[in-house]
Amino acid sequence: MAGLAVVILAAGQGTRMKSALPKMLHEVAGRPLLGHVIKRAQELEPQRIVVITGHGADAIEAHFKDAGLLFARQLEQLGTAHAFLCAAAALEGHTGDVMVLYGDTPAIRHSTLKAALEAHRHAQAGMTVITGELPDATGYGRIVRDASGEVVRIVEQKAASEIELKLTEWNSGMYIFDSSAVELARVIGNKNAAHEYYLTDILELYRQQNKRVVAFKADSSELEGCNDRVQLAAADRTLRLRIGEALMRGGVTLRDAATTFVDDTVRIEADVILEPGVILRGATVIGRGSVIGAYSLITDCQLAENVTIKPHSVLEGALLDRGAQVGPFARIRAGSRLGVNVHVGNFVEVKNSTLLEGAKAGHLAYIGDADLGCEVNFSAGAITANYDGVHKHRTVIGDGAFIGTNATLVAPLTIQQGAFVAAGSTITTDLPEGALGVTRAPQRTVDDWSERYWTKKLAGAKPNKNPVIQSWLEARKPK
Repeated sequence: MAGLAVVILAAGQGTRMKSALPKMLHEVAGRPLLGHVIKRAQELEPQRIVVITGHGADAIEAHFKDAGLLFARQLEQLGTAHAFLCAAAALEGHTGDVMVLYGDTPAIRHSTLKAALEAHRHAQAGMTVITGELPDATGYGRIVRDASGEVVRIVEQKAASEIELKLTEWNSGMYIFDSSAVELARVIGNKNAAHEYYLTDILELYRQQNKRVVAFKADSSELEGCNDRVQLAAADRTLRLRIGEALMRGGVTLRDAATTFVDDTVRIEADVILEPGVILRGATVIGRGSVIGAYSLITDCQLAENVTIKPHSVLEGALLDRGAQVGPFARIRAGSRLGVNVHVGNFVEVKNSTLLEGAKAGHLAYIGDADLGCEVNFSAGAITANYDGVHKHRTVIGDGAFIGTNATLVAPLTIQQGAFVAAGSTITTDLPEGALGVTRAPQRTVDDWSERYWTKKLAGAKPNKNPVIQSWLEARKPK
């Protein structure tokens, strides 16, 4: 919005969180509390955003250092007006409206803030108070209006009369001011029991200037702050429900929205199906037509169109090209890329590896620090031995190579195109194109060994000890 500055108050200690982590960095739906409010502010396209920090300032400012913000510190906690005035230097030269938000209100909607600002300007108000309404507003400051509907006072709970306590409209602590806000805030005193400077006192100063003070009523569920873990969980539920509804309206199928957790940072295209229990986190992108199986966890991954993730799979920091299939019970770790139509099956782990088009690892395998060419078959039980105790080494497997069951590939190793590794082999030297690598010892068969072994082992044992073998031994005795 042209001529707008936003000040976000985020200096509170948050003692009720009972946490070493600064309150503003506690996450809701994949973003820190403050991150949601910053995003809402950025959507208004203001000229500047000033964040007031205090407790945990270093961590908060470091986390949002690339967000294009201005920071100001409140070194002493002397009230909301004092916090607002900490932004005075950052607001110097600003001649437009100023919106004040709280950093712990993640549920506030862009549409609400935009509508409030438009109403403020339409009314040509000096101050707009964003309010909510509750059947029981106990604990909140009440909004007192005159006969024309303008706000004449904000009265705190402990100072309210019996009549005022029955008022249901409450003060959210979010405001929109005209350009005189900083000048007026400097006049606010601290003659109260706490000796603090309250921003609510600016209301009377605006009225003394014969400027309109109006209220913009919003949904109370958007305005409530997060002061403890219970409120944090409630906000998380609210936002996840909102995210789920937006996804479904955008063409995504959620088989069970109540058990599907999608971070606010995730992007999903239309015709994607999310089965129950799916968790999508971080910078994940899901392409059109993909299916994410039940109870899968995907973090910071990019999936192209028509990818299938079968149930109970875990993916992190991976890229999957179109038509790739993973799972069930598979793990794809950071740095991995699965090409077109690659298949990674159950109980397969892939780490920091590239599998090109059509490569397959059906089950029970480990592929670490490896590059697999097109149509490579990596059989059950096969592994890349990529770690020597000090360094990681890569394995390179050419197009069309076949890696047999229970093979161990000791890196660094190159297996060229079309080569074949026999089942059970441990390969330590490079294989040329089309060669067979085999390290199995010749099989030796000892006749009647089992009968001699069990006869000796079960001598004197109770009849019910391994009855199948005992019965087999009885049957083999000469008649």
